[in-house]
Amino acid sequence: MPEYRRAYVLGGTFFLTLVTYHRIPLFSEAENICRLRLAIAKTRTERPFEITGAVILPNHIHFLWTLPPGDTNYSYRVSRFKILFTRMIRGKRSLPKNVSASRRKHRESNVWQRRFWEHVIRDESDLEKHLDYIHYNPVKHGLVSCPHLWEYSSFSRWVERGGYRDDWACSCGGRKAQVPNFGGMNFGE
Repeated sequence: MPEYRRAYVLGGTFFLTLVTYHRIPLFSEAENICRLRLAIAKTRTERPFEITGAVILPNHIHFLWTLPPGDTNYSYRVSRFKILFTRMIRGKRSLPKNVSASRRKHRESNVWQRRFWEHVIRDESDLEKHLDYIHYNPVKHGLVSCPHLWEYSSFSRWVERGGYRDDWACSCGGRKAQVPNFGGMNFGE
């Protein structure tokens, strides 16, 4: 079995990718997005962290989380909100009958992929690249033509804060969009 090694940095900022089981488009339903937000909010009350950036797509999520100084445990937070969300969908003790023996042994349902992708943000440039990736992701997947058209993203919050122009990577009105270059980066999709 391969050894999975996670990088932990005290008070670090982490890019995370979480994918639904078999890429089922759970987040195509607004009520599941509400459930996800509730699960994350509950997790944040138990173990605080800042959501620096986020995008919710039909079958996966990207986050940038910044942990409090002296804290490294993003894995616990990911696990906790996955459990809370799964319970909101499935109930507290119910596992579907079609879940494999391995998933049953690990008390996993058919909601999330077992693992998640993480990357430690190294510097301001790395943060900007990952924010761009998060905000451009709905366009990349053909869900919208411009980042400002996707409502399940932190893009509008960043525009309000002056981090982006509202027409960033926009193709509205026949404009040619300036697509960011993501070459050589791995995002866990």
